Amino acid sequence: MKIGFIGLGNMGAPMALNLLKAGHELKVFDLNGRAVQLLVDAGAKGAASPRALASDVELVITMLPAAAHVRGVLTGSEGVFSGIGDGVTIVDSSTIDPASVREFAALATEHKCVLVDAPVSGGTGGASAGTLTFMVGGSEEAYARVKPVLSTMGRNIVHCGDTGTGQVAKICNNLVLGITMAGVAEAMALGDALGIDAKVLGGIMNTSTGRSWSSDTYNPFPGVIDTAPSSRGYTGGFGTDLMLKDLGLATEAAKSAKQPVFMGALAQQLYQAMSSRGDGKLDFSAVIRLYQQGEIA
Repeated sequence: MKIGFIGLGNMGAPMALNLLKAGHELKVFDLNGRAVQLLVDAGAKGAASPRALASDVELVITMLPAAAHVRGVLTGSEGVFSGIGDGVTIVDSSTIDPASVREFAALATEHKCVLVDAPVSGGTGGASAGTLTFMVGGSEEAYARVKPVLSTMGRNIVHCGDTGTGQVAKICNNLVLGITMAGVAEAMALGDALGIDAKVLGGIMNTSTGRSWSSDTYNPFPGVIDTAPSSRGYTGGFGTDLMLKDLGLATEAAKSAKQPVFMGALAQQLYQAMSSRGDGKLDFSAVIRLYQQGEIA
C-alpha cells in the first residue's frame, strides 16, 4: 500500500519502520530532518511538506504530540487537506481530545476523505516490537479498511465505536496509567525508606495484589526492571509532559461530562510539579523522585 506517515518521534519512527518491514511503500514527513533521514535510509521517501506527502497515497497516518499539531498538519496552507485525493483515509494515532477528532473528521468529509482516530498504547517498546494496542474510532467500513495496516504495527486492533471513541478509550486508559504509576512510586519509595530491598519488594508486588503494568513492566525504582526507563536514567520512554497533557485531556473531558476524577486530578498535580521543576522531558515514572527527595509531605 502507498502510505504517508507524519510524526517520527519516539513512537512514530518505530511504527513507520514496521510499515516498511511489512512491505508498504512509505512517504514520511517530520520537522526533524534527522528523523526523516533515518526512515529514508531504511527505504522510505522524504516529503517536503504534509501536502506533498498526501498526494499519490492511499492512506495517511499522523502521530503528533497535541491537537494543535494535528490541526496545523491537516489544515495549514501546505497541509494534508490541500493535497489529499478523494477517498483517501487518514488515521490519526495522536492522543488528543475527542471533540477535536470529531471536528477533524468533519473537515475530512468536506475534503471527500475519511478520518478515523486510532491512538495507541504499549509504549516505545511496543512500537518497536509491533505489539501496540490500537483503539479505533470510526465506521465499521473505515475500521475494516485500516485494520490490516494497523496490524503490521500492533497486536490488538480494537474497534471502540464511532469517531472519537478511540480517544475516549485512550484518555481513560492513561488516566489509570498515571494514577497507578504514582501509586507504585509511592509504595516503592516507602519500602526503600523502611529498609526493604527494592527488587524484593518489586518481586512481591508483581506476584501479589499490587501488581500492575506500572510495577511489573515499568517499575519506577531503578534496577527493579532492567528494561524500564528507570534503569536508564528515565530516558527514552513516555515523557512527563506527555502524561501531563493526557491527564489534562482526561480532566477536561470529565468537566464536560460532569464526571468526578478525584485521583486523576491529584495525579495531574504530581506530574505538574515534576514539569514545573524542569523534569518534563524525563519519563513519567520519574515521579518517584518527588517522594525520594521528600518534596511531598
